[in-house]
Amino acid sequence: MKKIIVLVLVLLAVSCKKETKNQVNEVKVGTAKNENFPEELGKVFTKHGGIDNWRKMKILSFNKGEEVHTVDLHSRKTVINHPEYSLGFDGKEVWLDEEKEGNYKGNSMFYYNLYFYFYAMPFVLADEGIIYEKVDDLTFEGVNYPGYKISYKANVGTSPDDNYVVYYNPKTYQMEWLAYTVTFKSKKPSDNLRWIKYHEWENVNGLVLPKKITWYNKNDNGLPSSPKGKALEFTLPLLSQGKLADSFFAKPAK
Repeated sequence: MKKIIVLVLVLLAVSCKKETKNQVNEVKVGTAKNENFPEELGKVFTKHGGIDNWRKMKILSFNKGEEVHTVDLHSRKTVINHPEYSLGFDGKEVWLDEEKEGNYKGNSMFYYNLYFYFYAMPFVLADEGIIYEKVDDLTFEGVNYPGYKISYKANVGTSPDDNYVVYYNPKTYQMEWLAYTVTFKSKKPSDNLRWIKYHEWENVNGLVLPKKITWYNKNDNGLPSSPKGKALEFTLPLLSQGKLADSFFAKPAK
């Protein structure tokens, strides 16, 4: 069964039949009164529309293929809807529903906020519980990109050992590259970086968010070398200062 939820624009929701429960640690959004990010990273936020403007927004929605991702930016409650499945985070637990068992092939606990983080860059790098560290520039095709490593304090999110490294254009301060590690399964720190090139952006309600990103292969030094495949395109973006009811993110009734 499908239903349509309206708030400013139409958000698609697919109801659920069966659940998988998992507990998730809360990730809090930083406040303007308690900023601790580096000044240079602040310039990156400004280039992308400003951290204050980002924090005024309450709902973010975007499409990844047939999936519609909808996120409450303050609570980080999430719903992902697809014609054959839906999953979400209601503030306490991750749930999964499939139109037919086996339609969803992934790990809902790992996946529910994965692409939100990629899409909401660089603004998610101002969340609370983050530790910043200046790193050596990334040199790619003759350009030196300054960067900052982002790590998390203990018990922040589902994978506090994950690291991100954001690199930006030294002249414009626009974000250009993201390196990241994955520790969800191992629960141990890793230095195996994966690389994403952010190469096309669009203005969404005054904020500059990614339209296309591409994963890159690594050379023998662990640095990006060539595209792995086609770019991933995000479509139908929405940012709103309106708010969705908590019931939107709750496990739908059978």
